Amino acid sequence: MSLTVRVIAPDKTVWDSEAEEVILPSTTGQLGILMGHAPLLSALDIGVMRVRPGKEWIPIALMGGFAEVENNEVTILVNGAERGETIDKEAAREAFSQAQERLEQVQNSENRQEKIQATQALKRARARFQAAGGMV
Repeated sequence: MSLTVRVIAPDKTVWDSEAEEVILPSTTGQLGILMGHAPLLSALDIGVMRVRPGKEWIPIALMGGFAEVENNEVTILVNGAERGETIDKEAAREAFSQAQERLEQVQNSENRQEKIQATQALKRARARFQAAGGMV
C-alpha cells in the first residue's frame, strides 16, 4: 500500500499518482508524510515539494497553498506548481539572480509593499531554481 498524492493548481493537475513518501514546505518548516499519517490540514509556503513514488525523488515547485492528509490520501491545493523536469534550469538561475538583485535594491526602501513583493518574487524564483536542480 502507498499514499495517493494529488497536486492541484488552478489551471491543471500537476501530480496524481501513488507515492511512498512526500515532503512538503509547510509554513512552519518541512513536513514529511508517510503511510498511516494522522489526519492533518496545513498551510503551505512557497517552496519545493518532494515526492517519492519509488526510489527516486521528484521535485515540484509549489507557490503556496494548503495540504490535507486523510486516510493515506494527500490532497495539495496550490496557487501554482511546476514539476522540476519541466523548468529550464538556466532561465530559473537567471530569474533567481534577478530576484536577488531586486530585493537588494529595495532593501533600504521606505515602501514596505515593495519589499514584500520583492521577497515573494525571490521565494518563487528560489523554489523554481531548486526544483530544476539548482543549488541555493
